[in-house]
Amino acid sequence: MLTRRTFMAATAATAALPLAAGAQTLGFDPTPQAVRIKKDYAPGQILVLPRSYYLYYVTEPGQAIRYGVGVGKAGLEFTGSAVIGAKKEWPTWRPTNEMIERDPVAYGRFKDNDYVQPGGPDNPLGARALYLFQNGRDTYFRIHGTTAPSTIGSSISNGCIRLRNEHVADLYERTEIGTVVTVL
Repeated sequence: MLTRRTFMAATAATAALPLAAGAQTLGFDPTPQAVRIKKDYAPGQILVLPRSYYLYYVTEPGQAIRYGVGVGKAGLEFTGSAVIGAKKEWPTWRPTNEMIERDPVAYGRFKDNDYVQPGGPDNPLGARALYLFQNGRDTYFRIHGTTAPSTIGSSISNGCIRLRNEHVADLYERTEIGTVVTVL
């Protein structure tokens, strides 16, 4: 028998489901597409809106290409402004000491050694990486590809901004060293 309490509990659970399920259920589309944007941003600039899981590359005043992204877990996100200080195709990778300390099971093979994972299809940075710098110094945050495209549209990384490999390759070709990146 369906009671009022059971009905109310089921309704509340159903209403909460889209919020718990993430961007995928809210009409999120990671496919790059031309969109309108505020005219406040200069052509060539990158704007990232982590809460909506989108990165915007401004093509002209009021116009941008929007890409779906994965972003940092709570407490690990990058916010603020930076510039692209380096760009690499099939970059090498090594987790930071903080990442190794935070998750020794996942990163144990990097503990107490200088091993650097070579670039390639199994590398977590994927096909391309754009290195974010502030005041001439590497922040250790990146805009990069991923070996886990299903994570696009979620807050799952150690702070970096992830795109599908084919999307980061497109963005890589559009950007220059010195490109301004703003993460709100």
